[in-house]
Amino acid sequence: MLEEILNTRRDENWLIGYSPDQFYPLVETYRQDLQQQDKNGKILLVEADRLHFLAKFSAAVIENYPIFLCNPQWGDREWEQVFQWVKPNRIWGNLPPRFRVSPELQKMTAEARIMIPTGGTSGKIKFAMHDWRSLSASVYGFQQYFEQKAIDSFCILPLYHVSGLMQFLRSLLTGGKIFICSYQSLKQGTFGIENPKDFFISLVPTQLQFLLDFNPQWLSRFQTVLLGGAPIWKKLRDRARHYKIKLAPIYGMTETASGVVALKPAAFLEGNESSGRVLPHATVEILDDRATKLAAHRIGTVCIQANSNHWGYYPPPKKFLKTAIATDDLGYFDEDGDLYLVGRNSHKIITGGENVFPVEVETAILETNLVRDICVIGISDTTWGEAIAAAYVPKNPAIAEDEIKRKLAGKLSKFKHPKHWLALPELPRCDRGKLNYSQIEQLFQPPTTTHPPAPSQERESKRGANNNK
Repeated sequence: MLEEILNTRRDENWLIGYSPDQFYPLVETYRQDLQQQDKNGKILLVEADRLHFLAKFSAAVIENYPIFLCNPQWGDREWEQVFQWVKPNRIWGNLPPRFRVSPELQKMTAEARIMIPTGGTSGKIKFAMHDWRSLSASVYGFQQYFEQKAIDSFCILPLYHVSGLMQFLRSLLTGGKIFICSYQSLKQGTFGIENPKDFFISLVPTQLQFLLDFNPQWLSRFQTVLLGGAPIWKKLRDRARHYKIKLAPIYGMTETASGVVALKPAAFLEGNESSGRVLPHATVEILDDRATKLAAHRIGTVCIQANSNHWGYYPPPKKFLKTAIATDDLGYFDEDGDLYLVGRNSHKIITGGENVFPVEVETAILETNLVRDICVIGISDTTWGEAIAAAYVPKNPAIAEDEIKRKLAGKLSKFKHPKHWLALPELPRCDRGKLNYSQIEQLFQPPTTTHPPAPSQERESKRGANNNK
């Protein structure tokens, strides 16, 4: 299938910045390389060069060769996990010098051949197993929902991550163009395309905030600005509307091959505050603790059934069966079919017997207009069970904790106010803007090696994938 699609586009300049004479010979070279390999072997794709990444990925898909997409910036801990589980017989790219290829092969027993990493922000790498059908189902569902024949993509997100990979596939499969550049080049003022009126761009909230500060007029020219990866706070939504940014908040995850719910830009600009409606290739239900479907406006667990759902996590289970995904997210539908997300079950803080969702507290703190980044968590407390703790980045060093507290007074119930505050120059985030909760929790730990684990640490393993575009 992919071979046919590439052949039909051989004479087009669809990969902006690269000519067909660069891309297609590379694909053929890597295909020939794979044809000499054992099809039951496994490849780690650790490729920082964008052109070679796409050529190698395409060759592996065409040859139906198991390939694991990897982040070249992973540290020792992540690479140790990957080598323990995958036992590759081939590496495309460059690893730290101390790592060596294991000669051991482990046969795959499923159709899934495209393994996409997730869970890196917690230091616990997992690979969601996809195949060509699940990824293409996501593309065509997206195409139908946004009513676009050809999807042009402006990609600044990593290609090894689902949010970057799916931009490449959307453009390739629908006859669109794709321009790939780094976020750093944008921050330095190199935009590549001055009038991107036909393009979709995918951002996380921190990137949106930067571009609204730096060049909102350029961002307003995009046909659609997809936003995922983390919740968007009210002031950021309001600023996007002020500059008439055609924003489309999108909800999905690596396990669903990106978005399964999206809000169309027209609805966003009209003031709709939801995550939008379900895309055609998916079904989303809100379930209670007994797996009973809930009516409109009742909060429960978000459960996703989609043609784009993964086959499971690697290492593979004994039996492969696509099932609905019960997420870690809590939300509800309104009577119009719009989805509202209210937080994550594993992030919920129980303090003094009261339930607190960090998103509500974070939103209130951001609305003081005194901080530019915030993370609220629960930490172990002998009196309250859990105490609310806020790590924040003040807008300037002169802003004191007491000033934030004064502005927060009256905006939240008293039990929702943080009891611990920590000012930081930056919050620890991955290259997609997701918070590293493990690092933030460690910052609040007392300076001793004998403390018990905090309840929020015990829940770390339950944290599911965050939103992806």
